[in-house]
Amino acid sequence: MRHCCCQSRIDARADLFDYLKWFHNPRMRRRVARSDRAFSASIKPSVGAEQNPGATDDSIQDSIDLFQAAMVMNRFPLDPQLVGSCRSADALLRAGRYAEAADAYRGILSRDVSNADVWYNLGYALKALGRFEDALSAYDGALRAGVGDPQEVHLNRAVIYSDHLRRDELAKGELLAALAIRPDYIPAWLNLGLLHEECGDREKAVACYERVLLAEGGPEDVRRPEALARLAHLKRPDHPDAPQLGILREAAESARDPQTRANLWFALGQAHEHLSSVDLAFEAFTRANACCRQQAPGYDRRSQERFVDALIAQFNLPVADRPLQPGPQPVFICGMFRSGSTLLEQALAAHPLICAAGELDILPRMVSGQLSPFPSSMAAITEVRLDELSGGYLDALRKLPSTTEGAAYVSDKRPDNFLLVGLIKHLFPRAKILHTVRHPLDNGLSIFMQHLDPRVAPYATDLQDIGHYYMQYRRMMEHWKSLYPESIHDVDYDSLVLAPKDVLASALDFLGLEWWPGCLRFHELSNTVKTASYWQVRRPLYRDASGRWRRYETKLRPLREVVERRDLPR
Repeated sequence: MRHCCCQSRIDARADLFDYLKWFHNPRMRRRVARSDRAFSASIKPSVGAEQNPGATDDSIQDSIDLFQAAMVMNRFPLDPQLVGSCRSADALLRAGRYAEAADAYRGILSRDVSNADVWYNLGYALKALGRFEDALSAYDGALRAGVGDPQEVHLNRAVIYSDHLRRDELAKGELLAALAIRPDYIPAWLNLGLLHEECGDREKAVACYERVLLAEGGPEDVRRPEALARLAHLKRPDHPDAPQLGILREAAESARDPQTRANLWFALGQAHEHLSSVDLAFEAFTRANACCRQQAPGYDRRSQERFVDALIAQFNLPVADRPLQPGPQPVFICGMFRSGSTLLEQALAAHPLICAAGELDILPRMVSGQLSPFPSSMAAITEVRLDELSGGYLDALRKLPSTTEGAAYVSDKRPDNFLLVGLIKHLFPRAKILHTVRHPLDNGLSIFMQHLDPRVAPYATDLQDIGHYYMQYRRMMEHWKSLYPESIHDVDYDSLVLAPKDVLASALDFLGLEWWPGCLRFHELSNTVKTASYWQVRRPLYRDASGRWRRYETKLRPLREVVERRDLPR
């Protein structure tokens, strides 16, 4: 699940977690609208009551109040040049032209350093550019300038610390600062609960979510169902007549927002799955995915095929070797979502020479930014540019708190990096790829049962679309293996849970490392896990999810019709 934040507009960054849109407070739009009203009121010529019969004492006082608000907020000073600059910068931000917006906001601040909202929007633009330390500084500038609703700034700083810089203690500090300002601030309680979940502290997470349910009423009530859904994951019902099931269903059916409904239906589906109520579970998952389809454009099968075609055409030859740069080397864990990648990374993280970095967005940001349009930009790329990009990637790894001195490897476990193996090998010709594989019906069912971000995995809401995407994934991996057979090692999920020592020893041998017995006690680690599997890897290996598709076999026909064109394992 993704941490929630208050931003000036909807964040377009793709990631693997739930996109909880009600957490995104359109602060810039709200403030600009309020300031526009204030500024417009301040420059209107005075009209006497006898000249304007519609004018009242109240409307005149409103204009005075708005004028005073504009002066206090300092959002639109009376300097017409600054007014135009603010509006131009805001337009650039709305258009997603973040670098230009950041430059524009800096220009305004060079003339008016006390403009808190400009500092705030500069922080948003810098975050969108991946310049996280600079974004923190800008948000700090907003606090120094006396920004209104400072709890929102602390929330945004917490998200940067947690999601991007992986400094969870600092993130907790920011959330506590937000709650010190406003004790009933629901987004901070939700984020704090999520942080406790990622750190494996169930009791503290439950306390945070229960605090949300006790919060005073107000415009944030829509966020309470998220706490209800999270509690359903943490405190599962123990029998089919548990009142919790009825509460979840009633909340899901009455929720107005499709994202809220989706979260509740997924939670209800997981609760029924826990009770082995197959029909009720599948009904809930189906309704959850129907809600997800309302939130983003659907899966375009032809577009995905064209993208895979382009990757195969662009990366059609093995790359030449280049010397390794000093320091820990990245090892990439990729495959389909829900194929066991978190389990594998957590087990390997118990080895003293491997650090787990989790699901990093470094490569996706590189593709959407520095290498856009990708993959055609790779046709003319130079060795110097590749060295710059690989150096930047390694610098980012070294700054992660999880990277310890003396480590041989740092794992980048972003499943959909399987699409970027060609880029990975251009950046790091000696890179090792651990490819997680799973029975296609189990894999597809697990995707259908999990709330994935519909912007990242639009195929996840429909069984036939899942099958189509799976076939394109198979096609992609076959191509990479034809180019780099010695660099890609398959790790089968079913084999891992059945014979973990053999599978993990083989993976370590592939990395040139000796066996480490602690890898079998991965569930004892106290590290932070920032994926949907954070509770699964807090317990010893179990086989419950292996072969689960058989219980749902009659419901998986749309998926089976697509994937059985290949040899379908039994």
